[in-house]
Amino acid sequence: MAGSGTRLRAVSGCAPKGHLQGFDVAFADPDGGEVRGPLSEAGGVAFERVSPVRRFPSYRGQRSNPGFYYSETNGAHVPFESWLERDEAMALDFDGTVVGFAAQPLWLFWSDGERARSHAPDFFARMSDGRGVLIDCRPAERIKPRDEAAFAATGRACEQMGWGYRLVSGHDPVWLANVVWLAGYRHRRHRIEPTVSALLAAFTGPRPLIEGARSVGDPIAVLPALYHLLWSGELVVDLAVRLEGWSIVAGVGR
Repeated sequence: MAGSGTRLRAVSGCAPKGHLQGFDVAFADPDGGEVRGPLSEAGGVAFERVSPVRRFPSYRGQRSNPGFYYSETNGAHVPFESWLERDEAMALDFDGTVVGFAAQPLWLFWSDGERARSHAPDFFARMSDGRGVLIDCRPAERIKPRDEAAFAATGRACEQMGWGYRLVSGHDPVWLANVVWLAGYRHRRHRIEPTVSALLAAFTGPRPLIEGARSVGDPIAVLPALYHLLWSGELVVDLAVRLEGWSIVAGVGR
């Protein structure tokens, strides 16, 4: 990013006072420049809407798997650098308590007592209660001591800011397979009326998925809307077990 000498602009919101034990932060401004300053002044920055601080290169023979995931939550594509990051982007998109998220949203700078360190977390998510969460994605077998130190420092910075932090090393395969299936129906084009209203009425009480769908009409026409409602959280089902026709579906709170 350009303009690395730029100081952090004034931000709104309630941010902790004082320098957070040497943590600095840098992120991209809307014009593509860099904004940098104490992390303590960044409490009001909408990190869920910033551009990535790093590029996502794609070239022949590379070992990573970069790409773009379309987020229904954001209404835009979110870049990723690995299948694990793609899966986490999908999980964030599926999480009804997440109102926005961004990939590679910031650089975090600190000193480990011997030398300057930096780390760019994989995601920032904004929760519905306004709290921020930083997320790193790394398979457990690929975490080295240097990574452990960076993740620990990021966790300390988040704790001081009142943010959450988590390290994602994988997702439950059954849950993930179900979410991948539902993600195919995440777009609002599947929210077809009067089918949606009829489905919500059909599942006022728990009943098998296919039974409720047939009560509304031809399953071929009805199921896309039903899967969309399961994605949006307006209908619920146990995703810890394989989703199938006889899975029990119910309205929220039923």
